[in-house]
Amino acid sequence: MTTPLLRMTGLRRDYPAGAGLVTVLKDVDLEIEAGEFVAIVGASGSGKSTLMNILGCLDRPSAGTYFVDGRPTDKLTSDELAALRRERFGFIFQRYHLLSDLSALGNAEVPAIYAGGDPAARRERAEALLARLGLGDRLRHRPGQLSGGQQQRVSIARALVNGGAVILADEPTGALDKASGEEVMRILARLNAEGHTIILVTHDATVAAHARRLIEISDGIILSDRRTSGRIPMGGTLADPGPRPTSPWRALAGRFGEALRMALIAMKAQRMRTLLTMLGIIIGIASVVSVVGLGKGAREQVMAQISELGANTIDIFPGRDFGDPDAASIESLTEADAAALSRESYVDSVTPNVSRAVTARHRNIVAASTVSGVGADYFHVRGLRLAAGRLFDSDASRTTAQVAVIDTKARAALFPGRVDPLGKTILLDMLPVRVIGVLKPATAEFGSSPTIYVPYGTAAVRLVGKTDLDSITVRVNTDVSSRAAQEAITRLLTRRHRFKDFSIFNSDQFRKAISSASQTLTLLISGVAVISLLVGGIGVMNIMLVSVTERTPEIGVRMAVGARQSDILQQFLIEAVLVCVIGGAIGVLLALAIGPLLNLMGGGFRVAYSLPSILFAFACSTGIGVLFGFLPARNAARLDPVEALARD
Repeated sequence: MTTPLLRMTGLRRDYPAGAGLVTVLKDVDLEIEAGEFVAIVGASGSGKSTLMNILGCLDRPSAGTYFVDGRPTDKLTSDELAALRRERFGFIFQRYHLLSDLSALGNAEVPAIYAGGDPAARRERAEALLARLGLGDRLRHRPGQLSGGQQQRVSIARALVNGGAVILADEPTGALDKASGEEVMRILARLNAEGHTIILVTHDATVAAHARRLIEISDGIILSDRRTSGRIPMGGTLADPGPRPTSPWRALAGRFGEALRMALIAMKAQRMRTLLTMLGIIIGIASVVSVVGLGKGAREQVMAQISELGANTIDIFPGRDFGDPDAASIESLTEADAAALSRESYVDSVTPNVSRAVTARHRNIVAASTVSGVGADYFHVRGLRLAAGRLFDSDASRTTAQVAVIDTKARAALFPGRVDPLGKTILLDMLPVRVIGVLKPATAEFGSSPTIYVPYGTAAVRLVGKTDLDSITVRVNTDVSSRAAQEAITRLLTRRHRFKDFSIFNSDQFRKAISSASQTLTLLISGVAVISLLVGGIGVMNIMLVSVTERTPEIGVRMAVGARQSDILQQFLIEAVLVCVIGGAIGVLLALAIGPLLNLMGGGFRVAYSLPSILFAFACSTGIGVLFGFLPARNAARLDPVEALARD
């Protein structure tokens, strides 16, 4: 005895209704052999559609067992049921259930995509089926451009593309005119003659008369099951096997491509909604990139200013520590200390420093200024550059030469307009000096008074009248640790003075402190920008949830033709990620456009972009797409096929 193709034993289907249950199918026993043409008839609400859904593995029974080729289906997972639908069943619906954004050809080949069919083979088969069904000139038409009869023929081609051993037709003529309905029934009869098992659900006796077996159902109970003598029209063959599955990797790539294509189609169909969804991501990403760029630019500016004061410099002051009240009276630093330091291997250059406030005069122009007596290496130590003229040398200090180098403020105060200061004489109180050089503007010009630099010996003998120093500045070799140099200087001077009567300021410590503060501020503001990204991500999730609700019928159709839960999850997850990644790309471009504008505006703003911050932005946008797109995508993947199809 052969095993029936489909068999039900004691099958029952209950649905919750309020606090109780409604029984739609009651202890159904049914067997259907391969090659039969069966019509299930009954009034509306009799349970015939529920029976067909269970036969097609779209629904599960509440009790009893359903066998397909002798295989029980009650223990099968959702993906295993989807595999049965792909491999064994083809569905023809009353409302066609075509995907509106795909062409006739695209709709017909969807099941073969989920079956992993070779792209060229599945396309060729879908074209052949549509051509045989009279739609060879309508391959590129979308459902909205086809008549009802043409749409139903597309759904028939879709049912056959994977072979369609069992065709399940739910009121296939219900939405058609008489001529189109008769044409569909002729096609079904011809398919049955070619070996397909046809299961037809209808309430129309004329349609049911085409079948060779008639099952009447009422209130979930089979009232009668009888054979008829209906004549089966014969015709040409449509029943060739579906395209062979390709390699697993190519099948996976095909399903991914389909998911990507549908995501792009959905985004294009809802352009405005997609753009509004992206807006939060765009603003957040642009904020992150811009804030990080501003922080980096500000940090570079500060570092440049510190470098202009002297890259890797150490300043030594009298007094046991900063804030020492006796520092002004301590005469601990001498020119001999500076000379001793200059002989150390870790020292690049050294300058002694003394200063005094003076009144500077040039002709009838008077300006309150600061005179700095410095060594010849001072300008190298501090990284200062000449704009015009020359610098004084070490001999100028030894001979107390009356020469001076002025900064830009002194030039502006004493030589207004286009007057060339080189060679001019200025009075510092009562000391005349000749200007031999003008410095370039320095980014880090602290203080407001003009500064005039004279040789240390000149200042000590002719202006200040003392031999002790206000400070010593040491420039450390670039290959030496600033901390190690500081420790060595402390040991040397302590040994020379016999105790520590000086304090040290290391510019590297200042640089690190500024850098740390800048990084902290950047992180703080970036945190605010990341919050805006999270808000944008919540917006993405909300829109995706709405999208899932709107596209529930599409999800039902894809599940009916064999889509796995992972296929549905992948489609909506790709859409969410695309929204975020494209939004992230636009946000980065926006930030890159904002930077030059801020740079042009001046005001001290400088944006310095970094590749890590841009990569971080893309990582954020992708992560948000995955994180906030997963819940809606999972909800879509977990939809019940029958419920999804019913929401039309």
